Amino acid sequence: MRCIRLWSDSKGNSCFEEGSIATKAGSPVNFLSDKFPAKSISFEETQAGQSLEWHNAPAKQFVITLRGTLDFSTRAGDHFILTPGDMLLAEDTVGSGHSWKLVGDDPWRRAYVILESDAELSFIKKINQGV
Repeated sequence: MRCIRLWSDSKGNSCFEEGSIATKAGSPVNFLSDKFPAKSISFEETQAGQSLEWHNAPAKQFVITLRGTLDFSTRAGDHFILTPGDMLLAEDTVGSGHSWKLVGDDPWRRAYVILESDAELSFIKKINQGV
C-alpha cells in the first residue's frame, strides 16, 4: 500500500518521501500491518476545485484518500500526487507547512486517523524516489 510520509526537518521545512507501511503475511491471501494506537477517526469531503494554502497537520495522523486526486506542495516547490487508496502519514505539525489543490472533477473524500503522538510506525522508505 502506497504511503507518503510528510514531516518537518530540523529547519522547519515540510519534506516528503514515498514508501509503504510494513506488512506481514496474515493468511495465504492477506497481508497485515501492525496495529497502531489511534485517538480518533473522522471523515471529510471537500468539493472539486478546492485548495488549501500553507498549513501544518493538526496532529500526527494518517489521511486515507477514498476519492479524488490531490497535488500537494512544499514551500521548496516539491510536489506529490495522492490518488484513491493512497495513505498520507502527516507528521509536519510544526514549521513551514504544505498546501494542496484538488485535481479533476471529483471531490476529495478521506478518512483522518489521529495517532498517538508517540505511536511507533513501520514506514518503509521507497529506495527509488520518484513520487
